[in-house]
Amino acid sequence: HVQLVESGGGSVQAGGSLNLSCTTSGFNAADSPMAWYRQAPGKECELVSMVRSDGATYYADSVKGRFTVTISKENAKNTLYLQMNNLKPEDTAMYFCASGPPTGTLATMLRKPQLWLSWGQGTQVTVS
Repeated sequence: HVQLVESGGGSVQAGGSLNLSCTTSGFNAADSPMAWYRQAPGKECELVSMVRSDGATYYADSVKGRFTVTISKENAKNTLYLQMNNLKPEDTAMYFCASGPPTGTLATMLRKPQLWLSWGQGTQVTVS
């Protein structure tokens, strides 16, 4: 049973930082591409960042230089992180993590977002 659980959201002032976490279970996240998406009220879901265990990463232009995505293994569990610095009001959204198929490259997942297999419930980020 695949589970993704996000945490770390909150309310911060512009220029502040947050570090989101996504704990995983039920699959080997080290073999799968992982992603952070966000959705603001009234807007479409937006890809923020992706990572694979081989070190490949992707960032949306709007967050490049401010956000850093990492994946780590602790106590036999893989955790996805999103360090968000210099936050802006336009970063306000619900943030979701997603996991893809083991064979998925970042290029493939960028072209075919329908391939994301599992999603977390989201964590709210509010920047004022």
